[in-house]
Amino acid sequence: MPGMTDERPFHHGNLRAALLDAAGRALREHGADQLSLRDLAREVGVSHAAPRRHFADRQALLDALAEDGFARLDGALRAALADTDDDFSAHMRAAVTAYIRFATENAALLELMYTSKHRPGATRIAKAAEAPFGLMNQLIVQGQRQGALQGGPSERIGIVLFATLQGIASIINGDVVGPELLDGLVDNAVDQFLRGARPPS
Repeated sequence: MPGMTDERPFHHGNLRAALLDAAGRALREHGADQLSLRDLAREVGVSHAAPRRHFADRQALLDALAEDGFARLDGALRAALADTDDDFSAHMRAAVTAYIRFATENAALLELMYTSKHRPGATRIAKAAEAPFGLMNQLIVQGQRQGALQGGPSERIGIVLFATLQGIASIINGDVVGPELLDGLVDNAVDQFLRGARPPS
């Protein structure tokens, strides 16, 4: 029959989204090395050729996962900030909590996001990364304007903050400390960051 291969349909109501969902689950369970377009097609219930309508190859699928990951991270940060008042320390705490929760709940995806971002030619992923990183930079600039953070290049302060976030995520993802300690670590990290980055008195 037309549109059928190996007794599985070629078409799907929203194949791209279904493949990304399936790929995200496979990434969490087995890692990026085990991702296969053929296996994903079988899981979604379409022919092995159908995924190539949206992803030319396995790398294109991984790139789409990374791009989607940065969009999800941006959404998580914006939602967290929208739920807080205008106090800078509250904004910082909300953003740090949202980032680390995303990083610890999506460890394999986060690794893929950063390794993919720095691959030559990955312009779409780099562009997607600008939204969450830009939001964090805006938060630092806000703190500088309000006198909560020292002046100077916001990017340098941002690197210190990013290193702190990644460090906490790494020790949780590496089972060095338990995830039940996350909230306390976030509170301590934010307090120490704000004290260390405040303007000299």
